[in-house]
Amino acid sequence: MKTATREQTGTTIVDVTGDIDMGTSPDLRKTLLESLKKTPRLVVNLREVKYVDSSGIASLVEVLKEARNKEKRLVLFGLNAAVRDVLQLTRLARIFEIRETEEEALQA
Repeated sequence: MKTATREQTGTTIVDVTGDIDMGTSPDLRKTLLESLKKTPRLVVNLREVKYVDSSGIASLVEVLKEARNKEKRLVLFGLNAAVRDVLQLTRLARIFEIRETEEEALQA
């Protein structure tokens, strides 16, 4: 898994590439939490993520919790069917703010 961080219109965007699993989720969690400190809205691009396991979901939930505690926003976009299914099966799809495209995420 790799991440790249960029700024656009006062928002931090983290592009994630590769699988999010037990081996990679700690690095993702660290990157997202660090990025969250510097922005009122963190947008996570999951377009290039094909697989996420329970540790990856736990990392996303932890970042969401921190965002809410700090009155910031976490927006996910670009979920493929497999990632969306995991969030729906765990009933987390309604907890996360999810958009289809980067443009929608930035306008949210």
